[in-house]
Amino acid sequence: MRHDVPVRCLYVDLDSTLLGPGGALLRGADGTFSLQGVRALQACDRAGVEVVLMSGRRKGTVAENARLFAQPAYIYEAGSCLVIDGEESWLTGDYLPHGDAGSIHDQIEASGAAALLLEHYAGRLEYHDPWHHGREVSHLFRGLVDAVEVDMLLAEHGHGGLRLVDNGGVHRRSPDLVALDEVRAYHLVPRGASKANAVALHMRVRGYVPQDVIAAGDSREDMETAAHVGAFWFVANAVARDPTLREAIGGRANVHVAEESYGAGVYEAVLTTLASRGG
Repeated sequence: MRHDVPVRCLYVDLDSTLLGPGGALLRGADGTFSLQGVRALQACDRAGVEVVLMSGRRKGTVAENARLFAQPAYIYEAGSCLVIDGEESWLTGDYLPHGDAGSIHDQIEASGAAALLLEHYAGRLEYHDPWHHGREVSHLFRGLVDAVEVDMLLAEHGHGGLRLVDNGGVHRRSPDLVALDEVRAYHLVPRGASKANAVALHMRVRGYVPQDVIAAGDSREDMETAAHVGAFWFVANAVARDPTLREAIGGRANVHVAEESYGAGVYEAVLTTLASRGG
């Protein structure tokens, strides 16, 4: 990465990345009060770096966070939609958000794909209650399944236009999942929906090139943005929770692991990058 190129944008995940335990911006890895996430945002503001939130959360939640951080663009429901200055760009392919068929969430439900997964993976997959309610696109699950295997199952049953996104670990589970070694969040979305595709679209709109931008996150889905950005950073808590992420990195030269967790890890990524550019 050239040292004379300024940083112009940070794409950052919310839960377990910028936000600390329990989704709290002002809590660090040990659960005590921390300003490191805020300092990451402050460093970006001082350097003129746009911050784009990319999250699996619902539109209303991500929009409110973007407003609180005074940022004009955000990505919600695992890359299903990019919003810039209030204008929505959908990445859901043939699944259209409005019309007689209802929301994209309704269309996926009507297809039977969600019911198929819940039945096939009973005891290993369930809705991520209560956060699965009120969604426009994705069906949000929790459990422990192989996303590649799930995509094959979907294709076999005529749902090849959908895919399951692994969006990282969660702590909430019902008694039905108590026997699982860990619990992860999954989004069932149209195949074209992804954080990486949304990041690429935002970059085209803004005229950014890879050397202009960095990203930070905690999941494999977040890491897919590395194909478009100059550098991607895992926060330390992601690798501590899932050591196989180091294998998943697979020698990608632009993927880094921060020494710090949550917001402090994002702050580390921002400062390290700004320092390398003389910012």
